[in-house]
Amino acid sequence: MELKRVVITGIGAITPIGNTLDEFWTNLVDGVSGADMITQFDASKFRTKFACEVKNFDPTVYMDRKEARKIDRFTQFAIVASDQAMIDAGLNKENVNPDRTGVVLASGIGGLITFQHEVTEFAKGDGTPRFNPFFIPKMILDIAAGQISMRHNLRGPNFSVVSACASSTNAIIAAYNLLQLGKADIIVSGGSEAVISEAGVGGFNAMKAMSERNDDPKTASRPYDKDRDGFIMGEGAGVVILETLEHALARGAKIYCEIAGGGATADAHHITAPHPEGLGAKNVMLAALEDAGMKPEDIDYINTHGTSTPLGDIAEAKAILSVFGEHAYNLNISATKSMTGHCLGAAGAIEAIACIKAVVHDIIPPTINHFTDDPDLDPKLNFTFNKAQKRTVNAALSNTFGFGGHNACVIVKKYKG
Repeated sequence: MELKRVVITGIGAITPIGNTLDEFWTNLVDGVSGADMITQFDASKFRTKFACEVKNFDPTVYMDRKEARKIDRFTQFAIVASDQAMIDAGLNKENVNPDRTGVVLASGIGGLITFQHEVTEFAKGDGTPRFNPFFIPKMILDIAAGQISMRHNLRGPNFSVVSACASSTNAIIAAYNLLQLGKADIIVSGGSEAVISEAGVGGFNAMKAMSERNDDPKTASRPYDKDRDGFIMGEGAGVVILETLEHALARGAKIYCEIAGGGATADAHHITAPHPEGLGAKNVMLAALEDAGMKPEDIDYINTHGTSTPLGDIAEAKAILSVFGEHAYNLNISATKSMTGHCLGAAGAIEAIACIKAVVHDIIPPTINHFTDDPDLDPKLNFTFNKAQKRTVNAALSNTFGFGGHNACVIVKKYKG
């Protein structure tokens, strides 16, 4: 069968550097850091006392107080970002076929804040089980997709994807594949995460995965810098509207770009550490290129997983050199986690949005906080350090890698009719 072409027609973003798409993109290009001291709980006794929190977010601006209390923060983010994306795409209950419109929305962890609160309150008591009746529906990570479908009356394919920090890239790929096969006309896709809590920060601290540069949070995320010491936890949501090209054209939709292809692989190496030679990362980029029918020379920009961890950044750079060869030196590469922090299950969607906007505007967002070159990295690679760069971006590739060795990669390109 002939596969259908798939385009992006709407975008929504709730991020540590902006609660709208325009604010997010402006701050991304300007190199604004979203890091600051944690406000959601008292982190004074934790090794890491800072994070990239979503700021000035009041869910009651978008939904009534009663509804907001029934859903976890990660679902609140997902609902607001999906509302933005639907409006941006010009979609509403009156002009979509509900049976041909679906939701594939990911989270890496789901309602950890709710889980922590309920278990902590139980532990404080006398052992009598007194749990909120919304405990389980608030916690389960697939509930965001369900809530979005109910809010907009979308009765097409509806499920969630879990692959740690690769989750929302895998969700977008799953949505893309369903549309290619004609299983739906429109799918709302992306990811959401909100785990800045004692359990979230404490758990990652115990793994020694996060930066402990408490004296200077805004420069703590330093992808590809010699003195990087771990990632900064972020939160937020990124949602995109994927639509078959024929459906988008039939309704006169605005088209941002086209989804070219995607890939998924496993490292099969270690629960948290990447393959030292970047084997899984190499294979996933090759798989995405093959799926897209593209050559390495067709890619202009890579938004890397780039978490600012000592091992991960090196492995990914090795993989890029292995896949792209000499063309690697013609690429612009950047790690936008240097600004947003690591938004875990939402990272892939937020970074895919950065790629989409780079393709639309021909601007590469920077990798901020570069101070010292790492002698273990090839100095000829252009990591777009500290300042955005203008260049024609015909195609961009977004990498995401998750604990468990999960790798996912999506490619977007200019729509050319």
